[in-house]
Amino acid sequence: MMTSLPNPDEPQSGVVVLDKPAGWTSHQVVAKIRRLAGTRKVGHAGTLDPMATGVLVVGIGRATRLLGYLALTKKAYEATIRLGISTVTDDAEGAVTANVGARALTDEQIETALAALRGELMQVPSAVSAIKIEGIRAYAKVRSGQDVALAPRRVIIQRLDVVGRRDLRVNGDDVVDLDVLVECSSGTYVRALARDLGKTLGTGGHLTTLRRTRVGTFTLDQTQTLEEAERQLKIIPLDRLARSSFATLTVNEAQASYIRNGRLLVGVSLPDHIAALLDEAGTFLALYRQEGPDAIAEAVFV
Repeated sequence: MMTSLPNPDEPQSGVVVLDKPAGWTSHQVVAKIRRLAGTRKVGHAGTLDPMATGVLVVGIGRATRLLGYLALTKKAYEATIRLGISTVTDDAEGAVTANVGARALTDEQIETALAALRGELMQVPSAVSAIKIEGIRAYAKVRSGQDVALAPRRVIIQRLDVVGRRDLRVNGDDVVDLDVLVECSSGTYVRALARDLGKTLGTGGHLTTLRRTRVGTFTLDQTQTLEEAERQLKIIPLDRLARSSFATLTVNEAQASYIRNGRLLVGVSLPDHIAALLDEAGTFLALYRQEGPDAIAEAVFV
Protein backbone atom coordinates (compact mmCIF):
# COMPACT_ATOMS: atom_id res chain seq x y z
CA MET A 1 0.00 0.00 0.00
CA MET A 2 1.35 3.41 -0.95
CA THR A 3 0.16 6.97 -0.69
CA SER A 4 0.50 9.62 -3.34
CA LEU A 5 2.20 12.93 -2.80
CA PRO A 6 -0.68 15.40 -2.90
CA ASN A 7 1.30 18.55 -3.41
CA PRO A 8 4.96 19.11 -4.38
CA ASP A 9 5.00 22.08 -1.97
CA GLU A 10 4.34 19.67 0.94
CA PRO A 11 7.16 17.10 0.74
CA GLN A 12 6.45 13.84 2.56
CA SER A 13 9.08 11.65 4.19
CA GLY A 14 9.19 8.12 2.86
CA VAL A 15 10.65 5.79 0.26
CA VAL A 16 10.11 5.63 -3.49
CA VAL A 17 10.95 2.31 -5.19
CA LEU A 18 11.87 2.95 -8.83
CA ASP A 19 12.55 0.85 -11.89
CA LYS A 20 15.62 2.73 -13.10
CA PRO A 21 15.82 3.02 -16.89
CA ALA A 22 18.94 2.30 -18.89
CA GLY A 23 21.08 5.33 -19.67
CA TRP A 24 20.38 7.11 -16.38
CA THR A 25 22.88 7.44 -13.55
CA SER A 26 21.59 6.95 -10.01
CA HIS A 27 22.51 10.61 -9.37
CA GLN A 28 20.31 11.74 -12.26
CA VAL A 29 17.39 9.73 -10.84
CA VAL A 30 17.86 11.40 -7.45
CA ALA A 31 17.86 14.83 -9.12
CA LYS A 32 14.58 13.92 -10.86
CA ILE A 33 12.94 12.82 -7.61
CA ARG A 34 14.14 16.02 -5.88
CA ARG A 35 12.18 18.01 -8.42
CA LEU A 36 9.09 15.81 -8.21
CA ALA A 37 9.09 15.70 -4.39
CA GLY A 38 9.83 19.38 -3.97
CA THR A 39 12.80 18.87 -1.64
CA ARG A 40 16.55 18.55 -1.92
CA LYS A 41 16.65 16.01 0.90
CA VAL A 42 16.69 12.92 -1.32
CA GLY A 43 19.15 10.02 -1.39
CA HIS A 44 19.38 6.48 -2.76
CA ALA A 45 20.47 3.09 -1.44
CA GLY A 46 22.78 1.15 -3.74
CA THR A 47 24.13 2.70 -6.94
CA LEU A 48 23.23 1.21 -10.33
CA ASP A 49 25.48 1.69 -13.36
CA PRO A 50 23.96 3.74 -16.21
CA MET A 51 23.51 0.64 -18.42
CA ALA A 52 21.71 -1.22 -15.61
CA THR A 53 17.96 -1.18 -14.97
CA GLY A 54 15.76 -2.25 -12.10
CA VAL A 55 15.15 -1.66 -8.42
CA LEU A 56 16.51 1.60 -7.02
CA VAL A 57 15.38 2.56 -3.51
CA VAL A 58 15.17 6.32 -3.00
CA GLY A 59 14.61 8.01 0.37
CA ILE A 60 12.87 11.35 0.76
CA GLY A 61 13.09 13.72 3.73
CA ARG A 62 13.70 12.01 7.08
CA ALA A 63 13.64 8.61 5.35
CA THR A 64 17.11 9.31 3.93
CA ARG A 65 18.45 8.67 7.45
CA LEU A 66 16.40 5.49 7.78
CA LEU A 67 17.91 3.93 4.62
CA GLY A 68 21.08 3.03 6.50
CA TYR A 69 19.09 1.00 9.03
CA LEU A 70 16.93 -0.94 6.57
CA ALA A 71 17.92 -4.51 5.68
CA LEU A 72 19.11 -3.69 2.15
CA THR A 73 22.30 -5.75 2.09
CA LYS A 74 20.97 -8.65 -0.02
CA LYS A 75 20.44 -7.99 -3.72
CA ALA A 76 19.35 -10.00 -6.73
CA TYR A 77 20.06 -9.52 -10.43
CA GLU A 78 19.33 -10.90 -13.88
CA ALA A 79 22.35 -10.48 -16.14
CA THR A 80 23.91 -11.58 -19.41
CA ILE A 81 27.62 -12.40 -19.51
CA ARG A 82 29.40 -12.50 -22.87
CA LEU A 83 32.42 -14.80 -22.93
CA GLY A 84 35.10 -14.30 -25.59
CA ILE A 85 35.48 -10.50 -25.45
CA SER A 86 36.96 -8.29 -22.72
CA THR A 87 36.35 -4.55 -22.25
CA VAL A 88 38.01 -1.84 -20.19
CA THR A 89 34.85 -1.34 -18.11
CA ASP A 90 33.94 -5.06 -17.83
CA ASP A 91 30.60 -4.19 -19.48
CA ALA A 92 29.27 -3.40 -22.93
CA GLU A 93 29.86 0.36 -22.58
CA GLY A 94 33.66 0.11 -22.55
CA ALA A 95 36.21 -0.19 -25.34
CA VAL A 96 37.19 -3.73 -26.31
CA THR A 97 40.58 -4.75 -24.91
CA ALA A 98 40.77 -8.34 -26.19
CA ASN A 99 38.93 -10.63 -28.64
CA VAL A 100 39.93 -14.13 -27.65
CA GLY A 101 36.69 -15.83 -28.61
CA ALA A 102 34.96 -18.65 -26.78
CA ARG A 103 34.84 -21.51 -29.26
CA ALA A 104 34.07 -24.99 -27.95
CA LEU A 105 33.41 -24.04 -24.33
CA THR A 106 31.51 -26.85 -22.64
CA ASP A 107 28.78 -26.45 -20.06
CA GLU A 108 30.91 -28.46 -17.65
CA GLN A 109 33.84 -26.05 -18.01
CA ILE A 110 31.54 -23.10 -17.37
CA GLU A 111 29.95 -24.71 -14.30
CA THR A 112 33.35 -25.52 -12.79
CA ALA A 113 34.43 -21.89 -13.23
CA LEU A 114 31.15 -20.59 -11.78
CA ALA A 115 31.48 -22.82 -8.71
CA ALA A 116 34.70 -21.02 -7.77
CA LEU A 117 32.83 -17.70 -7.77
CA ARG A 118 30.10 -18.77 -5.33
CA GLY A 119 30.20 -18.27 -1.58
CA GLU A 120 32.41 -15.84 0.30
CA LEU A 121 35.28 -14.41 -1.71
CA MET A 122 37.59 -11.43 -2.03
CA GLN A 123 36.55 -9.56 -5.17
CA VAL A 124 38.60 -6.88 -6.90
CA PRO A 125 36.11 -4.18 -8.00
CA SER A 126 36.02 -3.10 -11.62
CA ALA A 127 38.65 -0.45 -12.31
CA VAL A 128 36.02 1.79 -13.89
CA SER A 129 34.00 2.26 -10.71
CA ALA A 130 32.95 5.10 -8.39
CA ILE A 131 35.39 4.02 -5.67
CA LYS A 132 37.60 6.92 -4.60
CA ILE A 133 41.39 6.74 -4.66
CA GLU A 134 43.04 9.70 -2.92
CA GLY A 135 39.81 11.63 -3.31
CA ILE A 136 39.40 10.89 -7.05
CA ARG A 137 36.92 8.42 -8.54
CA ALA A 138 38.57 5.35 -10.02
CA TYR A 139 36.71 5.81 -13.32
CA ALA A 140 38.14 9.35 -13.66
CA LYS A 141 41.67 8.01 -13.26
CA VAL A 142 41.10 5.29 -15.85
CA ARG A 143 39.60 7.73 -18.35
CA SER A 144 42.60 10.03 -17.93
CA GLY A 145 44.89 7.15 -18.88
CA GLN A 146 46.11 6.21 -15.40
CA ASP A 147 46.49 2.64 -14.20
CA VAL A 148 44.21 1.78 -11.30
CA ALA A 149 44.73 -1.03 -8.78
CA LEU A 150 41.84 -1.45 -6.34
CA ALA A 151 42.05 -3.49 -3.17
CA PRO A 152 39.90 -6.64 -3.04
CA ARG A 153 36.73 -6.55 -0.96
CA ARG A 154 34.88 -9.30 0.87
CA VAL A 155 31.60 -10.19 -0.86
CA ILE A 156 29.18 -13.08 -0.63
CA ILE A 157 27.66 -14.70 -3.72
CA GLN A 158 24.67 -16.75 -2.57
CA ARG A 159 23.59 -17.64 -6.11
CA LEU A 160 25.25 -17.59 -9.54
CA ASP A 161 23.31 -19.85 -11.88
CA VAL A 162 23.07 -20.12 -15.66
CA VAL A 163 19.48 -20.13 -16.94
CA GLY A 164 20.24 -19.77 -20.65
CA ARG A 165 23.08 -20.13 -23.15
CA ARG A 166 23.53 -18.84 -26.71
CA ASP A 167 26.54 -19.53 -28.97
CA LEU A 168 26.90 -16.58 -31.32
CA ARG A 169 29.19 -14.98 -33.85
CA VAL A 170 29.63 -11.25 -33.19
CA ASN A 171 31.73 -9.13 -35.58
CA GLY A 172 33.65 -12.22 -36.62
CA ASP A 173 34.21 -13.49 -33.08
CA ASP A 174 32.77 -16.69 -31.64
CA VAL A 175 31.21 -15.80 -28.29
CA VAL A 176 29.01 -17.44 -25.69
CA ASP A 177 26.24 -15.45 -24.03
CA LEU A 178 25.12 -16.71 -20.61
CA ASP A 179 21.92 -15.54 -18.97
CA VAL A 180 22.52 -15.76 -15.23
CA LEU A 181 20.71 -15.19 -11.94
CA VAL A 182 22.77 -13.60 -9.19
CA GLU A 183 22.01 -13.18 -5.49
CA CYS A 184 24.73 -11.40 -3.58
CA SER A 185 25.72 -9.04 -0.80
CA SER A 186 26.03 -5.26 -1.07
CA GLY A 187 29.28 -4.13 -2.62
CA THR A 188 29.36 -6.92 -5.21
CA TYR A 189 30.22 -5.89 -8.77
CA VAL A 190 28.32 -8.19 -11.12
CA ARG A 191 30.48 -7.01 -14.02
CA ALA A 192 33.53 -8.09 -12.02
CA LEU A 193 31.94 -11.56 -11.85
CA ALA A 194 31.73 -11.50 -15.67
CA ARG A 195 35.37 -10.43 -15.86
CA ASP A 196 36.55 -13.10 -13.41
CA LEU A 197 34.53 -15.86 -15.09
CA GLY A 198 36.12 -14.98 -18.42
CA LYS A 199 39.57 -14.86 -16.86
CA THR A 200 39.14 -18.30 -15.28
CA LEU A 201 37.99 -19.78 -18.60
CA GLY A 202 40.77 -18.05 -20.54
CA THR A 203 38.29 -16.35 -22.86
CA GLY A 204 37.79 -12.96 -21.28
CA GLY A 205 34.28 -11.77 -20.53
CA HIS A 206 32.07 -8.78 -19.90
CA LEU A 207 28.51 -7.92 -18.95
CA THR A 208 26.03 -7.01 -21.72
CA THR A 209 22.85 -6.56 -19.65
CA LEU A 210 22.10 -6.08 -15.96
CA ARG A 211 18.72 -5.80 -14.23
CA ARG A 212 18.38 -5.58 -10.45
CA THR A 213 15.29 -7.48 -9.34
CA ARG A 214 15.51 -7.08 -5.57
CA VAL A 215 17.07 -4.87 -2.87
CA GLY A 216 16.39 -6.25 0.59
CA THR A 217 12.61 -6.76 0.72
CA PHE A 218 11.92 -4.38 -2.19
CA THR A 219 11.19 -6.14 -5.48
CA LEU A 220 10.36 -5.20 -9.07
CA ASP A 221 6.62 -5.58 -8.54
CA GLN A 222 6.78 -2.66 -6.07
CA THR A 223 8.49 -0.29 -8.48
CA GLN A 224 7.23 2.55 -10.61
CA THR A 225 8.88 3.93 -13.73
CA LEU A 226 10.07 7.51 -13.98
CA GLU A 227 7.21 8.19 -16.40
CA GLU A 228 4.71 6.92 -13.81
CA ALA A 229 6.43 8.98 -11.13
CA GLU A 230 6.04 12.08 -13.31
CA ARG A 231 2.28 11.53 -13.34
CA GLN A 232 1.95 10.53 -9.68
CA LEU A 233 4.86 10.09 -7.29
CA LYS A 234 4.01 7.16 -5.03
CA ILE A 235 5.70 7.20 -1.64
CA ILE A 236 5.78 4.55 1.06
CA PRO A 237 5.31 6.81 4.11
CA LEU A 238 7.94 6.84 6.84
CA ASP A 239 5.53 5.59 9.53
CA ARG A 240 4.42 2.62 7.43
CA LEU A 241 7.99 1.86 6.40
CA ALA A 242 9.12 1.75 10.04
CA ARG A 243 6.25 -0.54 11.03
CA SER A 244 6.96 -2.98 8.18
CA SER A 245 10.74 -3.01 8.65
CA PHE A 246 11.23 -3.23 12.42
CA ALA A 247 9.69 -4.68 15.54
CA THR A 248 7.59 -1.89 17.10
CA LEU A 249 6.71 -0.62 20.55
CA THR A 250 3.96 1.92 21.23
CA VAL A 251 4.85 4.33 24.04
CA ASN A 252 2.78 6.68 26.19
CA GLU A 253 2.98 10.45 25.92
CA ALA A 254 5.39 10.82 28.82
CA GLN A 255 7.79 8.37 27.20
CA ALA A 256 7.27 10.05 23.82
CA SER A 257 8.47 13.37 25.23
CA TYR A 258 11.68 11.66 26.38
CA ILE A 259 12.12 10.01 22.98
CA ARG A 260 11.73 13.29 21.08
CA ASN A 261 14.80 14.50 22.96
CA GLY A 262 16.69 11.24 22.49
CA ARG A 263 16.74 10.47 26.20
CA LEU A 264 17.34 7.14 27.89
CA LEU A 265 14.27 5.00 28.60
CA VAL A 266 14.94 3.41 31.96
CA GLY A 267 13.65 -0.13 32.46
CA VAL A 268 12.05 -0.37 29.01
CA SER A 269 12.30 -3.79 27.33
CA LEU A 270 12.24 -3.65 23.53
CA PRO A 271 10.69 -6.42 21.36
CA ASP A 272 13.98 -6.69 19.43
CA HIS A 273 17.55 -5.43 19.80
CA ILE A 274 16.59 -2.45 17.62
CA ALA A 275 12.94 -1.39 17.53
CA ALA A 276 10.81 1.38 16.07
CA LEU A 277 9.05 3.38 18.77
CA LEU A 278 5.62 4.82 17.94
CA ASP A 279 3.44 7.26 19.81
CA GLU A 280 -0.19 6.45 20.63
CA ALA A 281 -1.30 7.98 17.30
CA GLY A 282 0.99 5.55 15.41
CA THR A 283 3.58 8.16 14.45
CA PHE A 284 7.12 6.83 14.12
CA LEU A 285 9.35 8.63 16.61
CA ALA A 286 12.72 6.90 16.71
CA LEU A 287 14.80 3.77 16.55
CA TYR A 288 15.96 2.61 19.97
CA ARG A 289 18.27 -0.25 20.89
CA GLN A 290 18.41 -2.41 23.99
CA GLU A 291 21.28 -1.68 26.35
CA GLY A 292 20.99 -3.97 29.36
CA PRO A 293 17.72 -3.24 31.18
CA ASP A 294 17.27 0.11 29.43
CA ALA A 295 16.64 1.41 25.90
CA ILE A 296 18.86 4.06 24.31
CA ALA A 297 18.35 6.18 21.20
CA GLU A 298 19.83 4.89 17.96
CA ALA A 299 18.28 7.57 15.71
CA VAL A 300 15.48 10.07 16.39
CA PHE A 301 13.19 10.98 13.50
CA VAL A 302 10.99 13.71 15.01
